[in-house]
Amino acid sequence: MSWMLVAAVLLVTAGLLVLGVLAIRLWRDVRALAKGVDAASRALAEAAGDLAAAVPGR
Repeated sequence: MSWMLVAAVLLVTAGLLVLGVLAIRLWRDVRALAKGVDAASRALAEAAGDLAAAVPGR
């Protein structure tokens, strides 16, 4: 009966390790996505400024 308890503890530990790895991968993906969104928004802001400067009569 004690081997079942040991197996359950090992399975729970393995599950928590897997969840931890997945959380780290998700955090890295979110950081990369945030950097991409930041770069895109800065490029859009710069393009909007260039377009506003190019419009005659302003």
